[in-house]
Order: sequence, then C-alpha cells, then structure tokens
Amino acid sequence: MHRYGLIGYPLSHSFSQKYFTEKFEKEGIPDSRYDLFELPEITDFPQLIASTPDLVGLNVTIPHKQVVIPFLDELDPASAGRVGAVNTIRILPDGRKIGYNTDYYGFRLSLELWLKSLDILPVSLQALVLGNGGAAKAVIAALGDLQIRYRLISRQQTAEALSYESISPEILDEYRLIINTSPVGTYPNVEASPAIPYGMLNSGHLLYDLVYNPAETRFLQQGREHGAATHNGLPMLYLQAEKAWEIWNQQA
Repeated sequence: MHRYGLIGYPLSHSFSQKYFTEKFEKEGIPDSRYDLFELPEITDFPQLIASTPDLVGLNVTIPHKQVVIPFLDELDPASAGRVGAVNTIRILPDGRKIGYNTDYYGFRLSLELWLKSLDILPVSLQALVLGNGGAAKAVIAALGDLQIRYRLISRQQTAEALSYESISPEILDEYRLIINTSPVGTYPNVEASPAIPYGMLNSGHLLYDLVYNPAETRFLQQGREHGAATHNGLPMLYLQAEKAWEIWNQQA
C-alpha cells in the first residue's frame, strides 16, 4: 500500500483528499489511499511518521507550513528553500523527508498559461501582491522568476509594503496585475473583498485571486465590472496537486 495524506489542524474539509481519491479511482492507480491526519501540534509529526510506515507523501496545510521545516531532512532549493514554507513532503524509502512548495509551481504555471492566453508577456507587467502570508511568499518567488516586478500591499504600511490606503491612480497605472494572496472573500465570507479602489480599475488591469471558493469572489466580480480580466485560484490548485503527485513518484 502506498499511503498519502494531509497534515494540518483543523481539517474540516480537504480538496486534496477528494482530488487524489478520485484520481486513484479514475486512473486505476492500485494500492494507494489518501488520508487526513489532524495534528493539533507539529510535535506530533514524528509519531505520525513512526506509526505509519507505508507513508510516501504528505501535503501540509495551515498551521504547519513553516513549523514543519525543522522536522525535515532537506528542502527543495528551487521551491521550499526559497519560499520558506512547505506544503508537500516526499518520504524516501530510507526515511529521509524532503520538503517542497508546490504552490510556487502551481501559481507560476497557471499565471504563465493565463497570460499566454491573453497574449501578454510577463516581463511587460508589474504586480501588486495583496497580503504578506505564506501564500504571498510563493507568489513572490514565482514573480521573480518571471521577471515581474512587484509591490506588497498590507494593512499596515511598512518598509517592505504599501498600505491599502496608499494605492493611488498612479500606482494602478503602473501596476496592472493585482494578485490577492489573502483569504479575504473565501466562503462563507463571500461578500468580503480586499480594500482596493475598484473604481480606479479599467480594461488594462488583470486580477488574479488565489481563492477558489467561490469561483468568482467579490474581488474578481468588482474587477470584471470595471473591465478587468480575471482569473481564480482553481487552475493553480489542480496544477499544484499534480506537481505534488509528480514529486512523490519521481525516481530517487
């Protein structure tokens, strides 16, 4: 049996479990299962590994994406090592545990495909990144690789970030791509949206929301109403899941 799973707390619902269980059935992948492992504390992680010897791969969600790192043997330098957060772990036959960040891969590829469909070169854009949590770190790494300059937007103005209140027409003229990395607008709080000046948006703007539930957030809806192109987080979710599967099944 090849066992995969998700660690985090709480785990009231899981895209990953549904996705991989359906994948195993649809693609006829034998002797595989995907389980949810609720870990209230990351200090429970070694016991999980010890008690589940057939584990070969894990996904990691809130609140363990950063605190799991000291329990791993290695970080993928191209993703988790740069981002500073782990959402996928590969467990090798010799017991070594390697951390990856597939949010980085999923976001980068989904953005590249979207921009290609719009016939827009990434290097022609500059981006505003809304939020400064773990998801923002993956987004920033991908933007850097695509040579897209960015500015962080946060609730409090800092040396690294502008405040929402400081977003001016001049800034929006310069930064056409706006990426929401925060959970604002996620179901059930569907009427909430990041506090940007939507009335200043136009057909030259592109709004990308990492949120995938609902499919059209209030953030995207307001962008669309002002002529902006919009893109939600569902393609990124599927791409990062497939990247995790590729990582778990690559040759040692």
